[in-house]
Amino acid sequence: MILKKISVCCHTLVRFCHSNVKWKERVFSGIQPTGTLHLGNYFGAVSKWVQLQNENKEVVFSIVDMHSITLPYNTKDLEKNVYLMAASLIACGIDPQRSTLFLQSQVPEHTQLSWVLGCLTTMPRLGQLPQFKEKSSTLKDVPLGLYLYPVLQAADILLYKATKVPVGEDQIQHLQLAHSLARTFNKRFGETFPVPEVLIQKDCSSRIRNLRDPMKKMSKSHPDARGRIEITDEPDVIVEKVKKAVTDCKSEVTYDPENRPGVSTLLTMHSLICGLLPEEICEENMLLDTGRYKSIVAEALVEKLTPIRQEILKLIDSPEYLSKVLQEGQQRANLIAIDTWQEVASKIGTIPNNKIEIHTTKIQNN
Repeated sequence: MILKKISVCCHTLVRFCHSNVKWKERVFSGIQPTGTLHLGNYFGAVSKWVQLQNENKEVVFSIVDMHSITLPYNTKDLEKNVYLMAASLIACGIDPQRSTLFLQSQVPEHTQLSWVLGCLTTMPRLGQLPQFKEKSSTLKDVPLGLYLYPVLQAADILLYKATKVPVGEDQIQHLQLAHSLARTFNKRFGETFPVPEVLIQKDCSSRIRNLRDPMKKMSKSHPDARGRIEITDEPDVIVEKVKKAVTDCKSEVTYDPENRPGVSTLLTMHSLICGLLPEEICEENMLLDTGRYKSIVAEALVEKLTPIRQEILKLIDSPEYLSKVLQEGQQRANLIAIDTWQEVASKIGTIPNNKIEIHTTKIQNN
């Protein structure tokens, strides 16, 4: 059987603002170290990052640990999760020699630029963002970091003068804030930042739902771990999760995300693994009921994820290598970040350290 590859269709939501500047093409994206990657993360983000890398784009990927401390957390878990995320990204295909992979907190210009951008936005603007509304609604005392999260996210992007940012649909409004801040800064202080294209994935990777609650997206925050396939799950765990996946009372295998989200999620996962369209898979399995089809999906998942899991376990046992990768990535990120920050500091009227030394010398000479 000849497999057809599903082409990644990235829809351009926002075009560059009108500018005479020809910006160098650069892709930026970040991911929080909040635990193991699940299948939604893998197909919805990381596999697309690998594709952009393999297209010889200049790509900058950050493990955004500063974002993961906006709510209460365990410090030991954070350190462990940073290494787990680095290992996971590499095992999934991110090549440290072809991509810049680094830890956000190790580049201080992120928070410096965040402060500058925070001075250009307003409290009502930030208060209207949907993720802040959602997360703060369950808290008695709302941390300031949760409120300022989108400003730091904008700083992450603009610091590297990214021209393309691949994101999920739930991040669109945050990226619109980044666009607004880039335009505001450029208008007030002169052309400094490109307004990046937001790349929204239009393939079926955005339709991976929770296996136990198919009306919701697969996510780490859902309390039932059986609803998500993690890339480090052992084969028998994957088989059991797929076997217990919620479908419906119909037995035939059909693709209907609106009316049959459970079985459609199984088809989506299978489609992304084998490269066939969901409708083609339905045709191949028209004689099977959903119970027997689950076995086929589980087998495909095990075959796909086992090599990734084994590579992650191997890398986790080499913390020195992971530290070296992040350190080298930090050095490359610093080359861009420092240049951008010095340009920003010069335009807003603050003085970079090297200019302070020159200025002091001139005063002493006089």
